[in-house]
Amino acid sequence: MAERTTTTSRADLIADAALRLLAERGMRGLTHRAVDETAGLPQGSTSNHARTRQALLETAVRRLAEREAAVLTPEEMPVPRGTPLDGLVDALALALHRYLTRHRDLLVARYELALEATRRPELREFYDAAGSRFRNPLNALMAAAGSPEPERHALSLVAWCEGLMFSCAAGSYHAAMPEPAELRTGFTELLRGMLGEKPLAAGHPVVQDDGHDHD
Repeated sequence: MAERTTTTSRADLIADAALRLLAERGMRGLTHRAVDETAGLPQGSTSNHARTRQALLETAVRRLAEREAAVLTPEEMPVPRGTPLDGLVDALALALHRYLTRHRDLLVARYELALEATRRPELREFYDAAGSRFRNPLNALMAAAGSPEPERHALSLVAWCEGLMFSCAAGSYHAAMPEPAELRTGFTELLRGMLGEKPLAAGHPVVQDDGHDHD
């Protein structure tokens, strides 16, 4: 049962319960009745909030985007000025490590929703719109980093991150969690290859997580 707090709205309780069910039981386990039970709400509460399955899926997608924004925190990303790109690499490595170590359930829920969107055109449109909130900031970040093709390089960066997250959350590397230093090395190699930057100085300290859960 989801933990009730005075600061969590009923809508958020329902959406969080839907995401939890997607991560634990998959798409087949997502029903209005199961959401009520998981959220600790009276039967019928979810139906009153989201009458159709499409509405329930949209509720889950909307909440997923909100929670991912809290984890990935685009506002934490520095605007790179000059080289090397230490600050950018540190921020990217920190965000990815935070996601993999504390929020695997969000990743699994996202994969469930993404696959369902391939079968539901109406959900596809909604899913893509929710994800677009990350696209423009990332394009701007790559442009500020000196990319001559920020959209293409942003796509390459996303593809690298997505592939690593899937492998570590649900793929063959699910038992192998990269350390922040390893992620930093990977981002350094990737960005240097795209942007032509010089290698970061050996021994550069890795930014440590502040220990707070950003969700």
